[in-house]
Amino acid sequence: MENEFYHAALGTITDFLAEQKAGKATMEEFRQYLNQKHFLSQSPLRLSSKRESELSDNDLAKQLILLSRFSKQMLRKALKEFPALQNEEFTYLYRLKDEPLLSKSELIERNGHEKQTGTEIIRRLARSGLIEECTDCKDKRIRRLRLSPKGESEFAQSFSQVSKAARLMVAVLETEEKQAFLKQLKKLNTFHFTLYTSMRKNDFDSIVKKIAL
Repeated sequence: MENEFYHAALGTITDFLAEQKAGKATMEEFRQYLNQKHFLSQSPLRLSSKRESELSDNDLAKQLILLSRFSKQMLRKALKEFPALQNEEFTYLYRLKDEPLLSKSELIERNGHEKQTGTEIIRRLARSGLIEECTDCKDKRIRRLRLSPKGESEFAQSFSQVSKAARLMVAVLETEEKQAFLKQLKKLNTFHFTLYTSMRKNDFDSIVKKIAL
């Protein structure tokens, strides 16, 4: 068995050297030669299937990006009569309504924003009188956020418009399709929230390496 291996290896090296036009061959060139040889040995069906999988991932990402853009446009139209809730302001109110008494950093993190962006959104909401700060009941050093009476009223009035926009966004889906879609979206959001919170300071290449794509 070992003799067969050595014979095959020697034959591969001989073929590699025969293809070199001039100069000394390097280990890097030999590695590339082996990779190319392996690639060519794969069945066209398998290569095609892998390519289709990559295209499927890219197309899915593209569709999610487009869906995000269309959703923002629809929400902007729905909130036309509520200028203080344009852009991300409504999502911040929604989060505080769902999770009262978050700290500033917690609210920003829940919405997946950088500190500077989130701080500016909170500042705008405070200037509009829609949120207010209060002291943490256990630690007086911590300041927490909650909806003000005006914020509660504004949220209640705008929520019906947002609900209409939400129904419009998924109008073509049947009930079972909505449930399946929601399940997949939650799975994706959980994954990306984990990435955001645990690898926020990592560069792109290190994230790809850790996820082992």
